[in-house]
Amino acid sequence: MSVQRVCVLGSTGSIGENTLDVISRHPDTLSVYALSAHSRMQKLAEQAGQTRAKIVIVPTDQARAQFLQAWTGAGPRPEIRVGAQALVDTVADTEVTTVMAAIVGAAGLPSALAAARAGKRVLLANKEALVAAGGLFMRTVRESGAELLPIDSEHNAIFQCMPQSGRATAPTAAARGVRRLLLTASGGPFRTTELDLLPGVTPDQACAHPNWSMGRKISVDSATMLNKGLEVIEAHWLFAMPVNQIQVVIHPQSVVHSMVEYEDGSILAQLGQPDMRTPIAYGLGFPERIDSGVGLLQLTALGRLDFEEPNLERFPCLRLSFDALRAGQAACVALNAANEIAVDCFLKQQIRYTEIARVIETCLNRIAGVPDSGLDSLDDVMALDAHTRSIASELCLLKT
Repeated sequence: MSVQRVCVLGSTGSIGENTLDVISRHPDTLSVYALSAHSRMQKLAEQAGQTRAKIVIVPTDQARAQFLQAWTGAGPRPEIRVGAQALVDTVADTEVTTVMAAIVGAAGLPSALAAARAGKRVLLANKEALVAAGGLFMRTVRESGAELLPIDSEHNAIFQCMPQSGRATAPTAAARGVRRLLLTASGGPFRTTELDLLPGVTPDQACAHPNWSMGRKISVDSATMLNKGLEVIEAHWLFAMPVNQIQVVIHPQSVVHSMVEYEDGSILAQLGQPDMRTPIAYGLGFPERIDSGVGLLQLTALGRLDFEEPNLERFPCLRLSFDALRAGQAACVALNAANEIAVDCFLKQQIRYTEIARVIETCLNRIAGVPDSGLDSLDDVMALDAHTRSIASELCLLKT
């Protein structure tokens, strides 16, 4: 296997850190070319020194100064690039073979799209690339000949369970013989909480995920199950699967990461520890299997695996996500943008937990009628994203 030179976008986040852990286990076949971070310059400097990255990308000149102050590496200091355009330019560098797209939120969309346009192996951990621009992104992958590998544990599981003919990285039709995709969800920290207690839950409670260690924004999305709704939209694009053939199943143990049901009644499932290094290693090593550092799964210690239907009264954000996918791309853009604003306001204790879904639903109603035909470019997508954020911000302000 030739050496992959990896650009890790969002290297100081949990996906980024796990990616660097896997890379460090395979120095003969994997190397770090570039790292990016929005904050945590001390951490970025440590990572750059340890990996001998050639490039680091930071958001501002102030962050550049912080990086320089934090730099204590023994080797040569990396080239420092500044700004959003630097992300787009770096993923297209000829020396880059693989891009881990792990920047959270819509901010990660331009660089993920640029990596696809440049024909790279794209390890996609950024949901917004498909949620906000699924048609544009998948068309770009097909036209450039890029290789798209999903890193979300659920989509990675589905990819592994697909027939060989269904593992095209930008299919135009659902794989033959596949009846349903079954996306599993833990149910988060409020799976059994009394409904009348939900308005009073705190950000810390919402971020206390029972199985996974994630950032605060993603943890809240898991609590509301909006993240699972985004994954439904992603699955639609990744596997060209109609919405009525995608189902969400709550599985509290988070051991079965997702399943594929076939026309003959067979269901193939991918099981593993709730550790993101497994899908990351699968993406980095594909089509080979490489060591991820994840330990043995002790099935006998589990004793049982439980599954249940999601309660849409408890998880209205999941219902809204299905509604958005059925409505079209414009609604999906609005869903994601409104959620980012609402979750940020909730984490700042400006709105209640239960108001997240209300803000999203109001935004979806406000943009109803915006045609998908007006979203042919990234600029179009970002304009609708900004418009929805403005609406959501006004709604959150009214609730304070």
